[in-house]
Amino acid sequence: MNIKEVARLAKVSTATVSRTINGSDKVTAKTAERVRRAIETLKFYPNTNARALGSGRSSLYGLIISDITNPFFPELVKSFEDIAVQFGQEVLIANTNYDPHRMEVCVSRMLQRKVDGVAIMTSEMDERLIDELNSRSIRMVFLDTGKPQKGISNIAIDYASGIDAAVEHLSALGHTSIGFICGPMQLTSARTRRRAFIQSLKRKGLLLDNQLIEEGNHRMDGGHEAMLRLLGKNPRPTAVLTSNDMMAIGAIGALGEHGLKVPRDISIIGFDDIELGAFTQPALTTVRLSRPEIAKVAFRALYDAKDDATAMGAEFTIQPTLIERKSTGPAPKHRA
Repeated sequence: MNIKEVARLAKVSTATVSRTINGSDKVTAKTAERVRRAIETLKFYPNTNARALGSGRSSLYGLIISDITNPFFPELVKSFEDIAVQFGQEVLIANTNYDPHRMEVCVSRMLQRKVDGVAIMTSEMDERLIDELNSRSIRMVFLDTGKPQKGISNIAIDYASGIDAAVEHLSALGHTSIGFICGPMQLTSARTRRRAFIQSLKRKGLLLDNQLIEEGNHRMDGGHEAMLRLLGKNPRPTAVLTSNDMMAIGAIGALGEHGLKVPRDISIIGFDDIELGAFTQPALTTVRLSRPEIAKVAFRALYDAKDDATAMGAEFTIQPTLIERKSTGPAPKHRA
């Protein structure tokens, strides 16, 4: 079975079949549906390697993430793949585990598979690897760590507004001693969130106590250990904001082990709004970072520029929002 048979059954040209398979917007919806029905009827499977050789495009997009065990990333992968499928494209997923060597292996896989673009939803990438992708005219989009230039776009997260909303929420509940569990300081995003927290306290006129800032590892065990260290402070905080939800869940576990109740004794706020957070006990108040929105912006930044990989990239901004649940409450001294 070949493309000519599909064209004959759908009563279109082979070029129209090819455009439909490649997700071209030059084919009307009615014609594209007829072609898809013919493909399904004939059980035709396009040779993607041959198609890449003929067109110079693979219809394959790379997605590099940091940690597949963190629910934030599988949710992002699902959203990215959902929109890619809508456009008739495929996704090659790679996980770095925050390891620079793994990052190099991931980029190598992207080059071997001749991807049309790469969404780098992870920590910093070595300039040498960026230059390697750029030299092959492979479009890139970064999450918070890129600088818009030829062939490169960046999605900036407005951490300041998200953390401001969290601090304002705690302040309104009477909390004046607020702790923070940040991510690993070698990551730009972790440093950015830590800086946003400090600046937010200053704007609200709240006391900054550097002893109440602890470093975690973006995983539950890191949040657990950081919370134990905060419990050893004198005085300990009445509320803790964490750099992501996984550490918030770990922190809640540490409090439970010491007979402390959330939010009666200490309020907890996470960041990301992973699905699991709505089902913790108590349900986690958090700052939502929309994965569908990030995925849509990332994919379109690559796909819309597929015909000109050297065009000037753009800067996109994602606004986080506070989601109030049950893990925050009045500060102990304000409780009736």
